[in-house]
Amino acid sequence: MAAKTAVRTVYRLSSVAPTPEAMLDALDAELLDSHGAQVHTPTRLEVPAVYLTCGMEHTEAPWCEPMSRTTGIAVTEGVRRTAAVLLLAVDGTVYAIGCDQGYRLIPDRLKDKRFGLSFAIRQMDPNLIRGAVSKSLGQARTDISLVPGGAPAPLLGIRDHSRIVRSLGGYLDNLPLTRSRYARGKAVSAQGGSGLRVALGIEPEDLLADLRTIAQICRDDTPHEELEFVDHVVPVSDFATLGILDRALDDRLGQPADGQISISVPGEHQAAHAEATTYFTQINSREAYESEDFCLDYVLSRARVAPSGQRLKVLREGTVTLARDRWKRATDTLAVTRAVNWLETGIPIGSRRFFLMEDEWYEAGSAYVEECAATVAALFSPSPSVVLPPWHASESENSYNKKVADDRPGWWCLDTKNVTNPLQRRDQVEICDLLLPDGTLVLVKRASGSGPLSHLFSQARVAVELLQESAEVRAQFVEKVAWLSGGKRILPEDFAPKRIVLAMLLKNRETLGPESIFCFSQITIAQTAKALAARGVAVEVIGIPESHGEGPSPAP
Repeated sequence: MAAKTAVRTVYRLSSVAPTPEAMLDALDAELLDSHGAQVHTPTRLEVPAVYLTCGMEHTEAPWCEPMSRTTGIAVTEGVRRTAAVLLLAVDGTVYAIGCDQGYRLIPDRLKDKRFGLSFAIRQMDPNLIRGAVSKSLGQARTDISLVPGGAPAPLLGIRDHSRIVRSLGGYLDNLPLTRSRYARGKAVSAQGGSGLRVALGIEPEDLLADLRTIAQICRDDTPHEELEFVDHVVPVSDFATLGILDRALDDRLGQPADGQISISVPGEHQAAHAEATTYFTQINSREAYESEDFCLDYVLSRARVAPSGQRLKVLREGTVTLARDRWKRATDTLAVTRAVNWLETGIPIGSRRFFLMEDEWYEAGSAYVEECAATVAALFSPSPSVVLPPWHASESENSYNKKVADDRPGWWCLDTKNVTNPLQRRDQVEICDLLLPDGTLVLVKRASGSGPLSHLFSQARVAVELLQESAEVRAQFVEKVAWLSGGKRILPEDFAPKRIVLAMLLKNRETLGPESIFCFSQITIAQTAKALAARGVAVEVIGIPESHGEGPSPAP
């Protein structure tokens, strides 16, 4: 049976008018001519469309000549690559779908950089993320995380107010596309960045229906709660601020290099960067500069000789071509990028700090408060997994924990039952107050200020890190649990917690919620939760009610 879908990468071209003439005019005519591209007008789609195809041939592969010199054996093998791109307008929006090398015919400047990512955070299963590409503001660093089998998003360590997520890959949650009708019971994957790589319908009616569904999801659906943090950090859009930043950068480009401008590989071209052996940089010149890697000194020197007010412009118009071979043949070209997309730098405006990343400006800290608040809110479940009894003011923490454990089968009180600190033998470390039947650690604290809570959060991090990293601590903890339970509770020798519950009684707070956590503690608990999530440990926060009745009877 003929296939109903094919995996394609689709881009949204937000700045192109939905007519065949405008679509064709938006492309690089010189590039199309160099490849001998043929233009077709498809009619089956019944929407405005342009279809371009071309072959990229070379009679001798680039390795033939140098290898013949090495081995003394002359071998000639040809190379042929193909490219196709379909441009079509659906409900007034233009999309581009590339096949093989077709993505190279779509100029980067036309692509909506967040299109695929916007779909991913709304439709991807947050517990089955297979990979992520993110960049850190002000660090010129790209982080690539790969988990082929899929993992919860927090485990990838990408939730941070200063981190820009460029791409997410994973399994789709209830995929409402053509593929779902023919892949029941099978996991369907996708990759979302500037483009969206996913299985799309092959027949015209199926393809159009899929594109309309994707557009509807991006427009109307809300992001998954666990992935909405991706939308917290967005580029600066205020025109006045952008003008100030661009002028300041133009001035900096006119000064001698002082290390304030650094290199960062464009997120969409990580694979091309890894494969490239030759770079051709062309900035305000007819000739291209050839180098074995991206040459920042050359780029800055070309900008420096441009007139004031034109320096940033020439970098935005300049190109960097990544190739497999120094001859810059069509078959060897891996990517053509804008020169400015390789630069990162920071510019202050008063007390505010801004960073340039792939020709977009971001304000450092702009999402900090929002991200902290969202992280803290996610720690409180509408239906807590653990409910603890009221705590009377006259009860000590140890007495309360013992009472809770005595009243609940399978619970064990480990309050004050410490293990030795491997970093300082004279010190003791308390792992938890209560151990639940499923291995969850419960840490209990009564507090009237941020100080005790900071200790609670630090204890949670220390407990997890020691149990994960120290074989000695694991052995001590397992042995202590077995001894305290009289052999009734035997933990695995390699025990490490998967979940921690932070149970708090805050004085003068009738109920515990995100808004009732002390301000300083909101920051520290958010940091703690992110750190533990990156280690694969889920955190839940619950409140302990305060008892105002008659105190408990004294212990005999």
